[in-house]
Amino acid sequence: MKKLLPLLAFGALGLTFSSCIEERIDVGSPETEGFSNALTLEFNSDEFATLSQSLDIDQTITMASVNVPFHIQMTSGISTVDQTSSDARKALLGRVLFYDSRLSATGETTCASCHKQEAAFSDDIAFSNGINGAVTKRNSIALGSVPTFAPVISGYGSSGDEQTAQVDGDVRFFWDERAGTIKEQSEATIQDELEMGKDIHELSSELKELEMYKILTMKAFGTTDLTPDRITLALEKFTSSIVSMNTRFDQMRDEEIFSGVISGNFTASEREGAQLFRSNCSSCHGDEMGKPRINIASNGLDEVYSDKGVGERSGNSWENGIFKVPFLRNVALTGPYMHDGRFNTLREVIDHYSEGIQDHVNLHPNLKGNNNQPRRMNFTEAQKQALIDFLETTTDQSVLVDPRFSDPFRE
Repeated sequence: MKKLLPLLAFGALGLTFSSCIEERIDVGSPETEGFSNALTLEFNSDEFATLSQSLDIDQTITMASVNVPFHIQMTSGISTVDQTSSDARKALLGRVLFYDSRLSATGETTCASCHKQEAAFSDDIAFSNGINGAVTKRNSIALGSVPTFAPVISGYGSSGDEQTAQVDGDVRFFWDERAGTIKEQSEATIQDELEMGKDIHELSSELKELEMYKILTMKAFGTTDLTPDRITLALEKFTSSIVSMNTRFDQMRDEEIFSGVISGNFTASEREGAQLFRSNCSSCHGDEMGKPRINIASNGLDEVYSDKGVGERSGNSWENGIFKVPFLRNVALTGPYMHDGRFNTLREVIDHYSEGIQDHVNLHPNLKGNNNQPRRMNFTEAQKQALIDFLETTTDQSVLVDPRFSDPFRE
């Protein structure tokens, strides 16, 4: 799963739930148990006993609420992002799916295989391990690098479930942006012959027969019918709940806005790095560590690319060597870097931008000098370290240990 989303509030949509189902376990629905407006989600004793056979989760689950840093409030108009009960129930189902090896044809991989919590939901190797000894074609994009909670909800799908809107010109998915929605991205990953190799309709048929999923699906959707659309929506709700807004970078930006200066809580090197980043990097990545200003670009890794990126998908020569511009929150944790994981460290990345940009035919204008040649930023050793020190302030330590995002399965 490779997910990047803009800062948008939760959509509030109502669903109609049935009261119970005739299954081996009497599963209460959200509406009949008063969950629709509750601050907590609670399983009854029978449900919890069944779930506890496989899962290590709490019987009562509290809705999440996240304070938005002031510098993001200024552009979003949002001071807090509060998880609804509906979203929390779907996110819990998505969390279980995210860590379930049944999503792969051989039982070898899970979504978490390529997106490890301790690495801000990235992978720590250049190409992730798939099924049957295969490896992925590109580096796994970090999921925990997004400062947001959820995408816009636009309406209902054919099954009556809420659906995510695709906003034209906004963030798309995968390095070559071939997926326009989380649904497309999730289906492609699950069914990819290298990564998970599982037909999503077969997956739906298998999972909906399991008592554990009957309970979780009923809580999330008011039915035990875990359809492919509901699988992908639950995964979306889980990955959307991974919020990275508790960083020293956010403290730095808020200080700067309120007082006009960055205080002594930050080292001279971190402060210098912030200025260097703003002067040299923010034209593509943005200076708020939110949505990048440029969605896709060639950053001059090579003069000739073996992987053509967007051009390989589109067939357009002017898009060869062009890839997604990634979010940079938690970037110190998400190496190796670039679409092919060629750089193991942030120092190597900075060396590239300092003196290694290649003269690719589609090199982005922001990386060209006045002579139309690749820029040579020529950072000093101290400046390179300052940039590293600054980028390390974007780490959100809470994401790495939050039990809401951890593997729920018992050993």
